[in-house]
Amino acid sequence: MTVPDPHLSLVRPVTPRTPQGCEECLRLGSPWVHLRLCLTCGHVGCCDSSPLKHARQHAGADAHPIVQSFEPGEDWRWCFVHEAMV
Repeated sequence: MTVPDPHLSLVRPVTPRTPQGCEECLRLGSPWVHLRLCLTCGHVGCCDSSPLKHARQHAGADAHPIVQSFEPGEDWRWCFVHEAMV
């Protein structure tokens, strides 16, 4: 039997803060590859394949570990703490 990720308790209904792209990359003028949505606060950050990895930085700095893909047609979730799909 699989134990649910304890960080799922941090998931909230969210509205993307910057639906047009990565919050930090937009401010810096930096490119991104894919986007991730923080399921605790709605922060939109770039993925680990992007040069600046803002989604991971946000997860660590703000202790918001669960993200969902913010790419059209994708709905998977990832826990940065456990490095696993949830």
